[in-house]
Amino acid sequence: MKAWIPLALLGLTLAGCQMQPGPPPERIEVIDVSDPQRTEEIRPDAEPTAPPPGRIARQVAFPAEEYAQLERTGNAAISGRLSLNGSPGAGETVSVAPVTTYSAEAAEHALAGRAVEPADPRAREFTHTARTDGNGNFTINGLPAGEFYVSGSMVNSSGQRQVILRQVSLRNGQRLEVNLSR
Repeated sequence: MKAWIPLALLGLTLAGCQMQPGPPPERIEVIDVSDPQRTEEIRPDAEPTAPPPGRIARQVAFPAEEYAQLERTGNAAISGRLSLNGSPGAGETVSVAPVTTYSAEAAEHALAGRAVEPADPRAREFTHTARTDGNGNFTINGLPAGEFYVSGSMVNSSGQRQVILRQVSLRNGQRLEVNLSR
């Protein structure tokens, strides 16, 4: 992939341009590609440490006030399929995280092909995840209304993990189909 393409996508996204036509409106956005199996505790009151190798330190501090205004659960749902070059993302994790100043920083870096250090545990409390089935299909229930990043990642033919994400708006009770494909 050419180095300028993720930057162009980021510019279009930040300008509010839609990347794929048709309802519902979707824009390519971001995911924190941290290891979903990682169990290391990150304490918000701990002294800052260097980010793990291969990751970028976060510049945006966790905005507790912004997250305090968000609902954690609701009655909406997102379902869809994760695929890369036509191949299904079987057994992969799909995440739904609220759009905030904190998650937008991770999205910006992901679009540029860089991973940020793992998210603050308080932010993870607002993130919903699901594993895809053998065909790459997923469903995430219990979502509140709001703006979200829906993301997943797969290993490409070069052996590199590639992030696929969309930004979506969700209303109370809405059932939304979001296909994460590239």
